[in-house]
Amino acid sequence: MIKARGLRHINLNVRDVGRSLKFYQEAFGLEVKFWEGKTMVFIHSPGVNETITLCQVKTDDPVAGGGVSHFGFSIPKNSLDEMVRQIENAGGKLQRRGEHAPGVPYAYFADPDGYVIELGNS
Repeated sequence: MIKARGLRHINLNVRDVGRSLKFYQEAFGLEVKFWEGKTMVFIHSPGVNETITLCQVKTDDPVAGGGVSHFGFSIPKNSLDEMVRQIENAGGKLQRRGEHAPGVPYAYFADPDGYVIELGNS
């Protein structure tokens, strides 16, 4: 059996690639790997291979929703409060926060296009 080596990337359709890039850089510290033309940028967390592509689409193309309920970022322990402030300052909208189980906190946000992002401890 050939096994996958991990998630390669997830593509997000966005209305304004510049606005979305700014959000993900300010909210999560993601870095640009490279651009494909002027409407698609590949971004990642420093030191890892997982990638998010932000692809600016036409007005009538769908963004957010579409059956994917959310995706998540792993954050260091005891950093949730600081990350919540950081993401809100970057323009994210807190949807809810709590604990999945005792000692397993989470927070859900919406990005500028309405994608839902979960934060949880690594």
